[in-house]
Amino acid sequence: MSKRIVRAPSQRQLRVGEEIRHALSHIIERREVRDPDLAEMAITVTEVRISPDLKNASVYVVPLGGIGDVIEVAGALNRISSFFRRRVA
Repeated sequence: MSKRIVRAPSQRQLRVGEEIRHALSHIIERREVRDPDLAEMAITVTEVRISPDLKNASVYVVPLGGIGDVIEVAGALNRISSFFRRRVA
């Protein structure tokens, strides 16, 4: 059985992740998202994890004020992921 070595993220990964988190938070804060499921929803971007090659990112979000509609929010954000990719790029 092979054991996988888990490395801490590099300084660059942390910096890029933080920049992406700020960019996404700013987009959501300015209400640039026109999805009806997210219209009245306050969303917090809690963390962005970047792959070592900086090609992929995992974004962690939570609806502000509780965990009420997590599945609905996640589905809506996944639907408009291409919009976020274009805006952050």
